[in-house]
Amino acid sequence: MKNPINIASSLAASLVTTPRGLMSDPAERQPEFMLRLYEMENCPHCRVVREALTRLDLDALILPCPKGGERFRPEAEHIGGKQQFPLLVDQNTGRILYESVDIVHYLYATYGKRSTLPKALIKALNSTAAGVASALRMGRGMRARPSTAPTEPLELYSFESSPFARLVRERLCELEIPYQLRNMGKAKLSDLVPPVVRRTAMPGYTAVGRNRQRLFERVGHVQVPFLADPNTDTEMFESSDIIAYLEQTYAIAEDE
Repeated sequence: MKNPINIASSLAASLVTTPRGLMSDPAERQPEFMLRLYEMENCPHCRVVREALTRLDLDALILPCPKGGERFRPEAEHIGGKQQFPLLVDQNTGRILYESVDIVHYLYATYGKRSTLPKALIKALNSTAAGVASALRMGRGMRARPSTAPTEPLELYSFESSPFARLVRERLCELEIPYQLRNMGKAKLSDLVPPVVRRTAMPGYTAVGRNRQRLFERVGHVQVPFLADPNTDTEMFESSDIIAYLEQTYAIAEDE
């Protein structure tokens, strides 16, 4: 985590896809039951879907399916008939969808109540940038590592282009730890100011958006990543601390 090259490449991955996965333009309505997304963190096609979730301010239960994983891949195959990702399951409508462009169009039409770019343009623009971003991460968040499964999913406050939240999502994926992704894309210009600056220079700052307000009420300020683990009653900020916690709590040494 203290590796500057790792952090720099994550920042570069965010810059490649900017402004996607950064700002929020909330959907007209929220699903009653949380969307379920079977995916791999560093898959470029999955990245396109997560960017749309951030843009629409939609939450999802993330069921990580890294290569070599055995926790959710069989379940995904049982549901959709094949191990292909991303796979979106919407219990609200009964829809099961593969293909990132189809999922993005579905999310915009069903919850955003507005149109988005033509499918061909989404594929040409978004997927290309997402592919470059994935290449910059050099396989992180793609392959499964042994872990203990939590009883309940964890909860992660994040937005797609956050370079530090990405580091946490990669580790969650590698360890096949399911989590509720609470998207909190930035809603106004003051949200672009780093949290440490906001806390000292902007005492009158108010959070806008469902999850930004929720987090502010919960801990008194807005910062990502924020992880909550109901299995251990643990809550924490800072990607390095979160990753150390995940390693200590859930990772199993390869030689055990």
